[in-house]
Amino acid sequence: MASPELSQFRRIVVKVGSALLVDSDKGEVRSSWLAALADDMAKLHKEGRDVLVVSSGSIALGRSRLKLPRGPLKLEESQAAAAVGQIALARIWSEVLGAHGIGAGQILVTLQDTEERRRYLNARSTIGKLLEWRAIPVINENDTVATNEIRYGDNDRLAARVATMASADLLVLLSDIDGLYDAPPKNNPNAKLIPVVESISSEIEAVAGDAESELSRGGMRTKVEAAKIATTGGTHMLIASGKIEHPLQAIADGGRCTWFLTPANPITSRKRWIAGTLEPKGTLTIDAGAVTALRAGASLLPAGVIKVEGQFARGDAVIVRGPDTSEIGRGLIAYDADEAERIRGRSSPDVMAILGISGRAEMIHRDDLVVGG
Repeated sequence: MASPELSQFRRIVVKVGSALLVDSDKGEVRSSWLAALADDMAKLHKEGRDVLVVSSGSIALGRSRLKLPRGPLKLEESQAAAAVGQIALARIWSEVLGAHGIGAGQILVTLQDTEERRRYLNARSTIGKLLEWRAIPVINENDTVATNEIRYGDNDRLAARVATMASADLLVLLSDIDGLYDAPPKNNPNAKLIPVVESISSEIEAVAGDAESELSRGGMRTKVEAAKIATTGGTHMLIASGKIEHPLQAIADGGRCTWFLTPANPITSRKRWIAGTLEPKGTLTIDAGAVTALRAGASLLPAGVIKVEGQFARGDAVIVRGPDTSEIGRGLIAYDADEAERIRGRSSPDVMAILGISGRAEMIHRDDLVVGG
């Protein structure tokens, strides 16, 4: 199968690891390389694409700023180093993107932010608003509070979670190697690059190596696990070398890399999850006008809701029924049950007066709504 092209994708997540961003010997950012990467991102941004960054480096930068000795750190030491490094990391990204007139927004996440629906929706909404404002979200695991028990463990999988959360159609993992090979290239001069992976089979997993094997120490195992997360969520993924300057331009020019393909797209995968996986916690009954609007692709507004049933929290799945009680669809509710009851039937401008907060205009946003035939 022919490889896709970078120009095909609308929303792109770029993962940058510590080893690429920070010179380990000097403890400083590789400024020239980062400026070249920012040039690539700015070009994509100028073309109207959404660009997001998942960036490591806070602990490495914190160690440098604090002049900590080499060697392993205790958990609390890593967290404290990250607290210092996150400030430096945010400033660095703000400066390199600001040089192109692009704003950068820092988002720190933990595992719970992508596993708990309420927090997932909050993070997703923040990312969506930054992209709407044409800023570039710079996302990192919140190492100041993450513990060994709850942390992702690597930013490859974090990047995959972020990509599916943001409904990205492409995840780019910049690595110290230019893709997945059929054998370890350092040990086998005849190893061949695998340019396209149509599905992650047991053979592909074997090539990546077992979790504790020598082969997996370069992180290929976690990259294949990230590819599983991404492709299941409807996001294509690629692994490419980040050791060269202008790595995204190299991909656009047809440079060496490995593509992991998904049979779906982010929206259909997300809506399949809403429709068939989540247990509904309540029911909204809507009027005939709202039924017509939903079938035309609109969001569900409070004004169209005539009855609220069930005990649900923001982010829970609910059933949407028409005035004749027939099921119209299912979606993720933007309000708790008591709030939904208070604002049902009211116009969007009334929401702030009723709840005392601005709230969201939609009871269920169309991206969080699956309407049946």
